[in-house]
Amino acid sequence: MGLQCRFCGSFPAVEATVRGHQGLIILMRFLKLQGPFCRTCGIATVRDMTSKSLWQGWWGIGSSIINPITMLMNIGPMQKFKSLPEPAPGAPGRPMDPGKPLFRRPAILGLLLPILVIAAIVIANLSTTTTSEAAVGQCVVNNGTADDPDVKVVDCTSSEAAYKIIGKLDDSTDDSQCDQFEGVEASYTVERGSTKYTLCLAPV
Repeated sequence: MGLQCRFCGSFPAVEATVRGHQGLIILMRFLKLQGPFCRTCGIATVRDMTSKSLWQGWWGIGSSIINPITMLMNIGPMQKFKSLPEPAPGAPGRPMDPGKPLFRRPAILGLLLPILVIAAIVIANLSTTTTSEAAVGQCVVNNGTADDPDVKVVDCTSSEAAYKIIGKLDDSTDDSQCDQFEGVEASYTVERGSTKYTLCLAPV
């Protein structure tokens, strides 16, 4: 008679291991369920494990890399299960309910999570102007302190805007040169490696 499904006792069945993944920010869990599986129980297990991985498998830097690999590893077992005929009637147990295909489940939206995160990072970097790219006429705000400044470029019409750049001294951290600009009341100097400059600022 050959192998019987370990879950419902049906035959024919095939040996296989179905895997899943859970990301827990810092930790992670590797899930697996071993057969033998009949066609119905095997397909149901792959769909269930993959559905959970689609929602729970992305939370953590390591998990975001491991999760897609884990889901791809289920392709082989799924092909084995699909190649089996339907379970013979008269099994001692009831085969699992395979449920809806993955692409008809809400969990498939989990594939959008890594795409949305990457898109958010790209958009944030494209929309943020650093002070090294700032030009005369733009406005800035200091989200830090005088001793530990965190100066960002903002729209001059924004309520955040505190100072307007009325002069920029490239390759110089000598803020005394800002005195040449009328109305200057503050300055911001940056020196990182070979990059150095000074912004001469006047209140908005």
